[in-house]
Amino acid sequence: MKRQPKASRQTKPSRKIQDVLREQNISGQNLGECPVRQVLDQIGDKWSTLMLLALSEKAYRFGELRRLIPDISQRMLTQTLRDLQRNGLITRTVFPTQPPSVEYRLTPLGHSLLEPVGALVRWAETHYGRIVAPRGHFDRKADAA
Repeated sequence: MKRQPKASRQTKPSRKIQDVLREQNISGQNLGECPVRQVLDQIGDKWSTLMLLALSEKAYRFGELRRLIPDISQRMLTQTLRDLQRNGLITRTVFPTQPPSVEYRLTPLGHSLLEPVGALVRWAETHYGRIVAPRGHFDRKADAA
């Protein structure tokens, strides 16, 4: 009886990824134009998800967000809010007060993102220990080498 070769790890993209790229008419050389990647680049950065989760509670003024997330710089907070606004996930309302006050709130599109982001947050909380333990092992091994 002839032995079947062991299944090797898949070295090429899955069929689904290839189908998505083909549907979007994107070659493997130009993934920067991939719509999925563009969206994930925005919401997957260090601060955007945190902003979306904060704004899911209520509308916030700039200063309130700054106090809510004290380790974000003013420049990064401004840039993150602009990017979220640019992508239609939040609105920015300026009130005619002296000095002007600005309020940020989720748009319907931003609200539609809360369920998948919430699922990702729950997954991260559930599996955090299973990620950190191998990371520590890897780092110790790398340091010893």
